Amino acid sequence: MTADKIDLTRDHVGLSDTFAARRYFRKFEMITGHMGRVAGVMQREGRLSKTDVKVVGRYVAAIAATFRALSLKYLMTGREGATGFGVLDIDRLDSGFPVFRELLTMANDAQQAERHLAGMRSVDELKNDMVRQIVGDLTIPTRLQFAMSQRLYYEALIGNDLFWAQNDPQAQWLRNLENGRRVYLLWWAVYDSQVNLPTLYLMELEDSGWRGLPVDDRRWPEVQRHLMAQSLGGLKLVTIAKGFDRDFDDLHPKRLRRFHIGPMYSSAFTRQTGPMRQVLEEARAPMGQDWALAWTTETLESERVEQEKAGWFSTVDREIFALDPFSGRGVDTGATATERAIIVPARPYQVLAEKTPAGFREVRKFVVAPSGQVVSYR
Repeated sequence: MTADKIDLTRDHVGLSDTFAARRYFRKFEMITGHMGRVAGVMQREGRLSKTDVKVVGRYVAAIAATFRALSLKYLMTGREGATGFGVLDIDRLDSGFPVFRELLTMANDAQQAERHLAGMRSVDELKNDMVRQIVGDLTIPTRLQFAMSQRLYYEALIGNDLFWAQNDPQAQWLRNLENGRRVYLLWWAVYDSQVNLPTLYLMELEDSGWRGLPVDDRRWPEVQRHLMAQSLGGLKLVTIAKGFDRDFDDLHPKRLRRFHIGPMYSSAFTRQTGPMRQVLEEARAPMGQDWALAWTTETLESERVEQEKAGWFSTVDREIFALDPFSGRGVDTGATATERAIIVPARPYQVLAEKTPAGFREVRKFVVAPSGQVVSYR
């Protein structure tokens, strides 16, 4: 089957049951809380800097805020006697996350949120109307409850930093070098439309330009546009970095990292295959602990610099990037190193540790104890 004929919705499912939808959102509320703790463990282990953790933490908080907003939008899903309240579409095979279209719709809703709110009754007015219907008519105010949920949804779109389909690059100065160059950390993120997963990017670069990159009104907009255009999960890191290095002669990418958040596996909501399916089934974990979240980090580092002619009388630096010489897949992955990890509650981890399936032996495990503490294991 050719790519243009693949049905990307074949593994999507709508959560049309009230309690299932609410369990789904509660599950992700717990998972996003653990993700921040995992970043803290990675900092203590020296794999993330304090600045890295701050950036990743912001994105994790944004992902959590997005799920809270969607939970309000679909709060009335499946209520008896109610139609037209909508259902949340999730990718039950590739990611366990909402499908890309949900985030596009949310972005469109955010642009019109103030107009919607201006035409809606206030929270207090809706509460009073609900009380009058309950007391006077002795009926459940389903329509008013839906109106309330939509008002709270639009308020959430305005009042929070959410994770959007595209999250434009930001920059932070790190230090100055003796040769006069400035070192910056750039970060940006996207919601990968092919696999329906949040993807984070962090790039450390040296700036040899006359003016600092974030305040350069010529280069900075070009850099932002370039990075967003190249933020495709199918592109190798080395392809992204080389293209950036060649398009900006006075910007020198030294390290590029990509974090894939997910997939989320859950026996209640996803159709996982292979060892993870057996692990979750045998764990028989109580509600709220029957899940696992993958976390993959790709890293590309500059190995050395070579000089390349630029015109008749000048040269420019070109980065030569190191590819992993040990995995045997370095050329294919386009990265210096790839680390795979999984965040999992204690009960499923016990089964995983007992079975030690081949595909998980080299995966780092972040185990969530019932107390919420996160412990790292190989």
